[in-house]
Amino acid sequence: MYQRVSHSARRFLDFMLPPTCPGCQTVVAEPQTLCPECWHTLTFLGPPCCDGCGHPFDYAVPDRTLCGACVREHPPFDRARAALLYDEKSRDLVLAFKHADRTETTRLFAKWMAQAGRDLLSGTDVIVPVPLHWTRLFQRRYNQSVLLAHGLGKLTGKTVLPDGLLRTRNTPSQGRFGRLGRARNVRGAFKVKPRTALKLQDKRVLLVDDVYTTGATLRSCAKVLRRAGASGVDVLVLARVVRGFV
Repeated sequence: MYQRVSHSARRFLDFMLPPTCPGCQTVVAEPQTLCPECWHTLTFLGPPCCDGCGHPFDYAVPDRTLCGACVREHPPFDRARAALLYDEKSRDLVLAFKHADRTETTRLFAKWMAQAGRDLLSGTDVIVPVPLHWTRLFQRRYNQSVLLAHGLGKLTGKTVLPDGLLRTRNTPSQGRFGRLGRARNVRGAFKVKPRTALKLQDKRVLLVDDVYTTGATLRSCAKVLRRAGASGVDVLVLARVVRGFV
């Protein structure tokens, strides 16, 4: 009986307030879906890719192959994966979620991330989002990485530690720096509270963020998590910048 009432209520709401595409606002058949036109503009990432940082390869390679950068120096995390290519087609969608209160797309994005990171999630013990400094959180009112982490937790049943990491410095926006500047900007900017460290001890952590640009923030966070006792750290992001990738 309850299911029939719930279904009828949803049909009434859809009639009064039809679901729209997050990309272009055209009416779509189901909530949390893109219209075909917006869907086909996005580039979803997956194999083949570097087994370490997740950088996409142009052609299939043997299992557990690393890119040149990871061969030279493996990042402090074990593996990284991304759902989307961050480009001019996906930028507006991501920035609307990040800065313009379009948080209704959380469930859709978490679904894409769960698909892209299914191999990582199979071994995950706890999910930890990249934190914002409290001053920036006060201005923005929400941390998009925390929303994505909770979305993944609901889909997978994995434990989420929203305060697993603490940002100790209000660092300038990474967008104004190059690769080396980004690394210097976030050096020493994160820590784990002693009480929280007990929850990370010997746990495999999935570190969640919205966009992977150079990886400086994620590297800094991964180092802190390992020092706190995590047995391993994987990275899962919504979108990734890939220079020269078509």
